[in-house]
Amino acid sequence: MISPKRLRMRKVLLTVITLFIVTVLSAQTNLKGKKISPDLFGVFFEDINYSADGGLYAELVQNRSFEYSPTDHAGWNPFSFWDYITPGFSYGKISVETSSPINSNNPHYIVLDVENVGHEDKYTGQSGVGLQNAGYEGMVVREGDKYNFSFFGRQLSGNPVSISASIQTPGGKILAEDTISISSQGWEKYSATFLPTESNDSARLVVIATNSGRIALDMISLFPEKTFKNRPNGLRQDIALMIADVKPKFMRFPGGCLVHGDGIGNIYRWKNTIGPVEERKEQKNLWGYHQTAGLGFYEYFLFCEDIGAKPLPVLPAAVSCQNSGGTWRIGGTGQRSLPIDEMDEYIQDVLDLIEWANGPATSKWGAIRAAAGHPEPFNLEYIGIGNEDRITPGFEERFRMIFNAVKTSHPEITVIGTVGPFHSGDDFDKGWKLADELKLQMVDEHYYCQPDWFLTNGHRYDSYKRNSTRVYLGEYASWGNKTRNAIAEAAFMTSLERNADVVSMASYAPLLAKAGFTQWKTDMIFFNNIKACATINYYVQKLFSTNQGDYYFDRVISAGTNDTTLASSCVMDSKTGDIILKMVNAGANAGIFKVNLAGFKTILHDAEKTMLEGDADAEDSLSDPLNVVPVSSSFYVNPKFEYTAPAMSLTVIRIKTKNRVN
Repeated sequence: MISPKRLRMRKVLLTVITLFIVTVLSAQTNLKGKKISPDLFGVFFEDINYSADGGLYAELVQNRSFEYSPTDHAGWNPFSFWDYITPGFSYGKISVETSSPINSNNPHYIVLDVENVGHEDKYTGQSGVGLQNAGYEGMVVREGDKYNFSFFGRQLSGNPVSISASIQTPGGKILAEDTISISSQGWEKYSATFLPTESNDSARLVVIATNSGRIALDMISLFPEKTFKNRPNGLRQDIALMIADVKPKFMRFPGGCLVHGDGIGNIYRWKNTIGPVEERKEQKNLWGYHQTAGLGFYEYFLFCEDIGAKPLPVLPAAVSCQNSGGTWRIGGTGQRSLPIDEMDEYIQDVLDLIEWANGPATSKWGAIRAAAGHPEPFNLEYIGIGNEDRITPGFEERFRMIFNAVKTSHPEITVIGTVGPFHSGDDFDKGWKLADELKLQMVDEHYYCQPDWFLTNGHRYDSYKRNSTRVYLGEYASWGNKTRNAIAEAAFMTSLERNADVVSMASYAPLLAKAGFTQWKTDMIFFNNIKACATINYYVQKLFSTNQGDYYFDRVISAGTNDTTLASSCVMDSKTGDIILKMVNAGANAGIFKVNLAGFKTILHDAEKTMLEGDADAEDSLSDPLNVVPVSSSFYVNPKFEYTAPAMSLTVIRIKTKNRVN
């Protein structure tokens, strides 16, 4: 918990920072700047489109713990993505059992009963009974990189059983191999390190018992040692780096509709996602596949810390998704509520999360965090309760209970409510009415619309009440990854900067999508097993996020027309003293902006201009990446100048000042 002493120290520090900023402002400008949210632009991660398992989470083995089920996906079962193999004309039996698991949260495991080991295979030199796994449509391994192999094993027969574990090509060529003896009557973790002799994009993991006997196997894992920040149980490096390069001020996770789940039994329970991975509880993914929970709350919080983003966990409001059972096509009637007699326990789970994140290592849940390797608090500030829920009486009752409990026990935490899935309508109105009644500090708005909507709604937040409930625009996108989509979003984002005294936070959605596995087509980053591709939308988000300010200045930039295709903003980053201009032209012809910097006292003439422009229908893809990318150049700034913005472009001009702080 945050102690009263620490709260007082925080207030003193904020006062000092405020005085410093006022001093910087008065030294640099005669203009009256409007203080805006310094946390405006962040990212939102949801496990949709195979974003976690098979994506950001670096595990190479699919169905490593044999927990796949037909309830996850039609046709799946505990053997899915595993092949039973008997090289050298060996024979035996294989079964899935549940009588003596490693942990009750992880009930299934494989039993290999090796009856006879044949002669050595002519090509691989192997013989025995075992399994092979090709991961998520092939494992990508690189020569010279290390891969950490591990599994849990248990001897079930009277004699030890030797295991040959290897990385192989599809044709059976062994790229790396090791031998391990299973000799314990109880579950033990075994491990080895592989160093492939050559690179391969379609490798597989092969595990073979090489002598007669009976063994149990579970949690068969292959992890690249090179993860983001080299963390064990970590994240795929290239994708994580692309997210880190956005320099988001916050990250919302783990969803999204994933959070409130497909029915009450499927709602996301954060406690099931922490602790040793073999003790975490896996479950069905709302989007039609599986969650191993290997990427759990500890990993989410750690990733936020690694990239300098504030964590924004979202917990269900004790109701399931109104789209449960796929009912969204016929109006959404699937919302179910947790029974009232279970609410005390559920509310305690919410309070326990705050203690887990912020409590000292001596507290009950803080000790669990410390045992995982993080004795210092994560400094949680925000919690989202609910996700674009229908604002039903059942939702309202449970949200009030959760909100009141959190504000009573943790007044320092900002609880973010929800106002439904659309930019207007019945749930939107009811959600805002509830926010007004409870005096919520912030609510989460969502909307996915066509580009024209974003261009014609640039004044949406101009009329919102100031000094009231603030807005977190948690999900938005313009239904496409073409230049016209990204530039329309850029135009709208200038209005978010203009209104960042009301809109405190904003995040595009969704963040990730795996090629061939997309349930949602308008995404920031597309990837396959080999590479990741930034969309034009990604570059817009990155340009705004890496050029955030904390003061907005009106009437510095003006357009020669009231055309909604032209939009602009001027902000100052008081930490550096830089003045940042953004000019957007979403039209088919060049547009002219007039810039008046006379009110700024200490600007330097040399500035940096970064421009993103392209054909309206240009679209980045994995097969043809980087069609439209930002281009930077030097730019000479006069106190007054005109700027001609090309059609379909975003221009960012970053102006240094004499009082610049490096």
